[in-house]
Amino acid sequence: MKTICGIDCRECTHKDNCKGCVETNGHPLGGECVAARCYQSGGEKCFLQYKKEVLDEVNSLQIKDMPPVTTLFQLSGAYVNLEYTLPNGDKIKLLDDRKIYLGCQVEKINSDRCYGFVADNDYLLICEYGCNGAEPEIVMYKKR
Repeated sequence: MKTICGIDCRECTHKDNCKGCVETNGHPLGGECVAARCYQSGGEKCFLQYKKEVLDEVNSLQIKDMPPVTTLFQLSGAYVNLEYTLPNGDKIKLLDDRKIYLGCQVEKINSDRCYGFVADNDYLLICEYGCNGAEPEIVMYKKR
């Protein structure tokens, strides 16, 4: 399958639901892909700059026990869209399963939990969770 950004999609667990990046003009799962948008507007230079901006933004937050983040991956919203329990007991998901975000997971220092974060052009979500996304907690959700 041809992609706009050149990523190898052969290992993707969502390829059965994917309609193709080139074929859908950067909306392979129905929602926008941040990588495709960058490549369409300014090529690889734009994408690398966007990744740097996201990394700088996340690392500047200096979240307690979160090591510096050095890499980003393109992640399907369906893969990273955890369900959070609000203080009133309601459950909520904050992401769009159809979008492709940039994000990463890092192990929380001195803990068996992890930090995960995803970003697109509109929002940055940082959460903390246990093994396999268990008991997720929102650390930060903000408009970019």
